[in-house]
Amino acid sequence: MAEFRLPKNSVVKKGTTHKSATSGRIKKFKVYRYDPDSGQNPRYDDFEIDLDECGPMVLDALIKMKSEQDPSLTFRRSCREGICGSCSMNIDGRNGLACTTAIEDIKGDIRITPLPHMDVIKDLVPDFTHFYAQYASIKPWLQTVTPEPAGKERLQSPEDRNKLDGLYECILCACCSTSCPSYWWNSDKFLGPAILLQAYRWLADSRDEMTGERLDELEDPFRLYRCHTIMNCANVCPKGLNPAKAIAEIKKMEVERII
Repeated sequence: MAEFRLPKNSVVKKGTTHKSATSGRIKKFKVYRYDPDSGQNPRYDDFEIDLDECGPMVLDALIKMKSEQDPSLTFRRSCREGICGSCSMNIDGRNGLACTTAIEDIKGDIRITPLPHMDVIKDLVPDFTHFYAQYASIKPWLQTVTPEPAGKERLQSPEDRNKLDGLYECILCACCSTSCPSYWWNSDKFLGPAILLQAYRWLADSRDEMTGERLDELEDPFRLYRCHTIMNCANVCPKGLNPAKAIAEIKKMEVERII
């Protein structure tokens, strides 16, 4: 009988417990810690946070942990308004933004880990290099062949502009892509929900004149067709978007141009 063992550094160990300095309404957090340069196993550190001395969001708790309990705790954050997508992580088993996830909405202890199935740079910071390279591959800008009218903008009707609603709002936080099993298994070739949503944003833009070329680039068994409409992407999107619908629209465009 074969015996399989996990690599040494893939086994998560128990880490340090950081007690709260005050004794109010205590909430416990279990936070993933990993420094690849240390050569040590990843671990879960326990943090106790007094909610009476903390802001309402998970990001507020993380900032409090870093500023008062362990300055080596590493995570991304910027706008704190759900716009930049920097603080995307897995919170209690669900991908989301730490700045828009309320602590009171999560019952019991809260476990925080990096976005799943991405290389970890340190602690809660995943490596977005491959994700951004995929984004660049779809050429996410307006492409035209006709000269722009001198001194004028490229205009579109209000009706055409409305077609971009539900697409342009994407903040590239990768919550959707890293919740997609097809992306977990085929991220080297499958573009994933976030990038395909962005691809459709330009296909749907009436001002863009490279529709055929864009569809040619997407026509591939893996780049587009690994989506099986599981709908995890729509379920976790912090902006309430539906990448699966955008992917379905791309598939529809691919079929219609053949007929």
